[in-house]
Amino acid sequence: MDYLLLIVGLGLLLLAANYLVDSSVAIAQRAKISNFIIGLTIVGIGTSSPELFVSIKSALSDSGDIAMGNVIGSNIANIFLILGVTAIICPFAIERLQRIRDIPFLIFMSLLVMAIANDSIVPGLDSSLNRLDGIVLLLVFIGYMGWVVIQKGKDPKKALQDADEEASSSLTGKSLWLLWPIALASLVLLIYGGNLFLDSAKKLAAAWGMSEAAIAITIVAVGTSLPELVTAVIAASKHNPQLALGNVIGSNLFNLMFILGAASTVKPLYFQSINIIDYTVMIVAAFMLYMVIYTFKKNKFDRVEGIIFFAAYVAYTIYLLVR
Repeated sequence: MDYLLLIVGLGLLLLAANYLVDSSVAIAQRAKISNFIIGLTIVGIGTSSPELFVSIKSALSDSGDIAMGNVIGSNIANIFLILGVTAIICPFAIERLQRIRDIPFLIFMSLLVMAIANDSIVPGLDSSLNRLDGIVLLLVFIGYMGWVVIQKGKDPKKALQDADEEASSSLTGKSLWLLWPIALASLVLLIYGGNLFLDSAKKLAAAWGMSEAAIAITIVAVGTSLPELVTAVIAASKHNPQLALGNVIGSNLFNLMFILGAASTVKPLYFQSINIIDYTVMIVAAFMLYMVIYTFKKNKFDRVEGIIFFAAYVAYTIYLLVR
């Protein structure tokens, strides 16, 4: 029954997130908000809503390991698994702004989160993210969004080129009398699905004798990353893999700044089973993404690198199961 409830909860999460994004985009378009702003905010936050709701629910349930494990696991899966598979299907170039702004900033944020979450290195303190940490992460998030908007103004052709393309909806043109109920129903389903998914995952972790951190980094993280995985595979099969890289970098930054920030502001997160190796693998994944710029074909993510990334994900998963 727990397996079934886990699948049902995940299905509700993904379905509700999809309709929440579509209805929100359609409402914003009716309000004459620009596609760039819609893509930057509504689409970005909406596609990360499964991780957001699972992490906030975990915080409220005093399951800090699941909240942090979900973010760490999602970031690792996004780079090693999703980009690895994408590059194997269709190698792709890494654009200038991603090389000089987004990937270096992702490395910085990964290091920052590891530093502020590992309070246990100071005697007498627990590993945690308190409300002050959460507020700092949210302020950094706001600053980064402002930076992106400024870059867009300076170089409209290169800054977040895919924002306009992503700001589309299957509900465009529908009546507000239909859009608002869809948005509200999606939000309710998102909350219910998140509760169902999280409770089932915790029961399975106990049944398998695994820590909550391990179950979060594997099953929960991959489950909440399914939208990015599906998007990446479809984009690669249509020979548009560049879209996958933008989605992954954006999702990882949202996870570190917005999701951890929001969850720890709602309620401080305390970790017991997350260790330094998990943070290190997340940082190494971001650093390896940067090194792709210089290895093999310059500024290109090729098949050999894709195989290496996929193998790294398999190796880390095996390590988690053994641990």
